[in-house]
Amino acid sequence: MSHAPPLGALLRRYSAGSALTCDPVDQGLLNRGYRLCTTRGRYFLKHHFDPETAAPEAIARQHRATQRLADLGVPVAPPLPAHDGRTVAVVGGHAYALHPWIDGRHRHGAQLTTAQCGRLGALLGVVHASLERVMWTGRAAPAHRSAPAASLAADPEVTFTVIDDLLARVRRHRPADSFDELARHRLLERRTLLEQHVGRRPPHGGPVGWVHGDFHPFNLLYRGDAPAAIVDWDRLGVKPRAEEAVRAAAIFFVRPAGTLDLPKVRAYARAYRRTAGATPSELAAAVHRVWWERLNDFWMLRWHYERGDTRADPQFPAASALVVWWTGEYDAVCDAFAG
Repeated sequence: MSHAPPLGALLRRYSAGSALTCDPVDQGLLNRGYRLCTTRGRYFLKHHFDPETAAPEAIARQHRATQRLADLGVPVAPPLPAHDGRTVAVVGGHAYALHPWIDGRHRHGAQLTTAQCGRLGALLGVVHASLERVMWTGRAAPAHRSAPAASLAADPEVTFTVIDDLLARVRRHRPADSFDELARHRLLERRTLLEQHVGRRPPHGGPVGWVHGDFHPFNLLYRGDAPAAIVDWDRLGVKPRAEEAVRAAAIFFVRPAGTLDLPKVRAYARAYRRTAGATPSELAAAVHRVWWERLNDFWMLRWHYERGDTRADPQFPAASALVVWWTGEYDAVCDAFAG
């Protein structure tokens, strides 16, 4: 297989037996994962190679966090320690971690009942509240807990330039295909929307705290009807908490046509507010910021046209339609999150 991990050198560091099979796990955009069967059992082997998050110290911090969350009863899958007690194994300049294999499946919002959507929101609220308990251990939380300058809302003038550049790339692409046609339509549509709403750039972000950073269906495993493990903590960091709740809902509850299932969003948001201790006004402000972020964001098209990376292409039709629908149904979306 391509990018085969150095199993011999890795497993010698653990009490995990000898490798029998090692199969890539296809889901996920950034890191590489493998389903590993050995003479001692089944494991998930993660190869951390995203340059933004693959520093061994950062990975070790994630590992400490998940272990502390597990001690609080949060469904996570902390890594296994090697013989030297470390949870990060660096072999050939690459960082790896060995986790227990969690039997489960991913579930999108369409596969959840309204009650299960409430349970999902409550789970994320518990994650945020629990992270506040475990991540400030041994040091005081900062007195001023607002979003840093780096989180300033997108500048529409910069976005207009990005749109023009992407339109030029679409025009030059040969042979032209149906993706190009949809991209051109959405870029022109988005430029018009941004011109209409250019004065609605939001102020600075709301209260910050430790967040998972990438909470979506592919990072949550279910066993039956119950969440079994939240995985992939690479984006753990201090950011506006309510915005993570809104972003997650916009992924879990988006329908193929690009609308949100608002009754399910409402059940999710009410449970999140209760367990996270978030106020309706905090969620309403987060809805505005995430709406603005989506209005100005073209990461899927930039991957496609600037990098030649098409892995996110299947997400583009629904995600790009959602921005348009959300703009037209802005008040209803706010009410679902904050009502």
